Amino acid sequence: MGVRKKNTADKMKEARKHIAFAKLNNCPTSPRKMRLVADIVRGVEINKALQILKFNSKEASRKVEKLLISAIANWEAKNEGESVEDAGLFIKEIKVDSGSMLKRLRPAPQGRAHRIRKRSNHVTLVLGSKINSESK
Repeated sequence: MGVRKKNTADKMKEARKHIAFAKLNNCPTSPRKMRLVADIVRGVEINKALQILKFNSKEASRKVEKLLISAIANWEAKNEGESVEDAGLFIKEIKVDSGSMLKRLRPAPQGRAHRIRKRSNHVTLVLGSKINSESK
């Protein structure tokens, strides 16, 4: 590996050290409903986001809350010496993509059939630290 490539790889590795992520694949909720919840917590600090998700009445918020707790645990495993409160973690990026679709048929009048699409989605949640982003 060349020196330039190695330096770039080291910089990328150092940048990835301060972020943690979690993924939720094939969640049986439509992406449109999940994006409503994702838009509420995007860019919010983790303590406030956990409170928002806990008291939100939507079903998708329970799944995003569980995903956020998983991302926090991933961050703690990556940065063992640091505490979560001192790091100033926030939701840097939350992305909702459509997943696979289950296609079903529903009987319709006059011998016809209507197609029912049961949608699923993939959610990717990335945590960032405000302390590390300010120092750069």
